[in-house]
Amino acid sequence: MLTYEKVKKSEAIRTYIIQADESLAALGFTEHCFAHVVHVAETAGYILTTMGFNSRTVELAKIAGYLHDIGNLVNRKDHSQSGAVMAWSILNDMGCEPAEIAAIVTAIGNHDEGTGVPVNAVAAALILADKSDVRRSRVRNTDITTFDIHDRVNYSVIKSILEINESKTLVTLKLTVDTKYGSVMDYFEIFMGRMLLCRKAAEKLGLQFKLIINGQQLM
Repeated sequence: MLTYEKVKKSEAIRTYIIQADESLAALGFTEHCFAHVVHVAETAGYILTTMGFNSRTVELAKIAGYLHDIGNLVNRKDHSQSGAVMAWSILNDMGCEPAEIAAIVTAIGNHDEGTGVPVNAVAAALILADKSDVRRSRVRNTDITTFDIHDRVNYSVIKSILEINESKTLVTLKLTVDTKYGSVMDYFEIFMGRMLLCRKAAEKLGLQFKLIINGQQLM
């Protein structure tokens, strides 16, 4: 049975993640390497564990989280679809069961806000985990004077917490934003599509989605 830890130890997968991130670096995108994919994997696992899903479904969500951005190796455009196809080949070669491959591939192919839909629990958890990873440390540009809006927004986020309440009715993304670098309006300008997709993903899991920035509820 394929495990998250076995996937993490694959040198081929590590190479694809590194090369995909280097392509994004060349294009000026934020960090999409191990800090991001491990965070997404662990957060997706937290979401499904908290919501009472069985350990195997949690494992599949973590694998999907770790693999979700490898499609950037091919091209940023449609990376969720190319990543899903890559994941199918990789997982098949690693002996993963077809039903489990299907769940992972479906999640990867649906994680991006351009075309993504939370069609199952693994996809929903992946969407919430991925789109909530906004933080200063993902910004590569060290020259604040040349920041574009994506740099400003990510750099402005000092703290980001995604948490599910005790009654398992609400998932909240809490952001602490330094408005010296990016305004709340800047955040909405580039992330509105992502937040709407998060709301749909939360609903798929039977949750309400709330966005709180600097103590103020905005969604």
